Amino acid sequence: MSAAIIFVILLVLMLTGMPISISLGLTVLTFLFTMTQVPIESVALKLFTGIEKFEIMAIPFFILAGNFLTHGGVARRMINFATSMVGHWYGGLGLGGVMACALFAAVSGSSPATVVAIGAILLPAMVKQGFPNKFGAGVITTSGALGILIPPSIVMVMYSVSTNTSVGALFMAGVVPGLMLALFLGFTTWYRARKFDYPRQPKASWIERLKAFKESAWGLFLIVVVMGGIYTGIFTPTEAAAMSAVYAFFVAVFVYKDLRMSDVPRVLLNSANMSAMLLYIITNAVLFSFLLTHENIPQAMADFMIGSGVGVIGFLIMANILMLIAGNFMEPSSIVLILAPILFPIAIKLGIDPVHFGIIMVVNMEVGMCHPPVGLNLYVASGITKMGITELTVAVWPWLVSMLIFLVLVTYVPWISLALPRALGML
Repeated sequence: MSAAIIFVILLVLMLTGMPISISLGLTVLTFLFTMTQVPIESVALKLFTGIEKFEIMAIPFFILAGNFLTHGGVARRMINFATSMVGHWYGGLGLGGVMACALFAAVSGSSPATVVAIGAILLPAMVKQGFPNKFGAGVITTSGALGILIPPSIVMVMYSVSTNTSVGALFMAGVVPGLMLALFLGFTTWYRARKFDYPRQPKASWIERLKAFKESAWGLFLIVVVMGGIYTGIFTPTEAAAMSAVYAFFVAVFVYKDLRMSDVPRVLLNSANMSAMLLYIITNAVLFSFLLTHENIPQAMADFMIGSGVGVIGFLIMANILMLIAGNFMEPSSIVLILAPILFPIAIKLGIDPVHFGIIMVVNMEVGMCHPPVGLNLYVASGITKMGITELTVAVWPWLVSMLIFLVLVTYVPWISLALPRALGML
C-alpha cells in the first residue's frame, strides 16, 4: 500500500510540470511527515551521509573537462582525424561523425556535450557537401549518445553511487559495448549512404592521416590518461576525473590556444551550474532511495517477482520496457537515480551481475536520449539544426532501430559487458 501511495504522489507532482528533483524531495517529505514516525533528524543525517561519497566528486570534474574540450578546439581536430580515416567510404562525413563522436565520448563523459561539440562543426559541413539535413541530424543525434556509454561516463558514476558498484569496473565494461554500438551506428550510416548514393570524400593519403592524428593527439591522449590511469591503479576514477580536468585545461589554453584565459571563468561558471543541478538531483534521489528502503519496497518487490516465478529473461524484458517508458518523461540522471534502487536488488537476487545490469541501464538511457518527448539529444540537435522535434524524430528512426537491436543483444549476452573487466581482473 505504501508503495502505491509513494508513486502516486510522485506521479501527481511530475504531471504538474514540477522538476524531477523537487518532485522527489516533496514526495519523500510529504510521505515521511504525514504517514510515518521517522524523526526529522534522521532525514537530515541521511541527506548529508548519502552524498558524502568520494565517487560523487568525479561528476563536477568530468563536466569541467568536457566543457574545456568543447570550447578548446579538440572536437574539430578529432573530426579531421576521423574523416581522414573513413571519409572515402559511402557517407564519408557521416561515418567521420560517428567515429568523432566515439572519440569525443571517450574524453567528455557527457552525451549532450558530444552532440554540441561534434554537431556544431560537422552538420554545416555535411549540408555544404550535399547531404540532406535529416541524414546529418540522425547521425549526430544518435552517435552523440555514445557519450554516456563509452567511458568516462557521468551516468555510470551515478549508477555506482546508487548501487555501490565499482566505477572502474563499470568504465571498463563500457568499452566493448561502446565500440560495438559505434559499429552498429556506423553500419546504418554506411548502408543508407550507399542506398541513396550520398557523397564521399577523396581518399586521404597516409601522410594526411598522420598529420591529422598528430594534430588531434593531445586530445586523444586524454583517453590514455583516464583509462590507463584507472587500469594501472595509478589513480582512482575520481582522481582520474580531476586529472582529466587539469589536462583538458592545459591542452585547451596552452597547447591548442583556442580558449583564452579570459574565457576560463565563463567555462568554470557553466560547469558549476551544471554540477549544482546534478548534485541537487542526486541529493533528492538519495532521500527517495532512503524512503523506499525504509518502507522495504525493493525487497518486497524482489520477493514477489521471485515468488511469482519470473526468471531472468522475464525480469530483463520488464526492466527494459520500464526504462524505455521512463525515457519518455525523464532524463538519464533521474532515471538511474530513481529506478536503480528499485530494480537493482531484484537483479542481484536473480543472479544478474551488477556491472552487466549497469551497462543495460546505460544503453536504455542512450535510447531514451534519442526519442521524444524528452529525448535530451533531440533538443540539443534541434538547437543546432533548427529542425523541429517531430522532424528530428523521423530523421533518427533508422539509427534508433539499430540501437534497439543492440539493446537486445547487450541485455542477453552478458559477455559483451563483462569480458574486458574480467580479463583485467576487476570482477
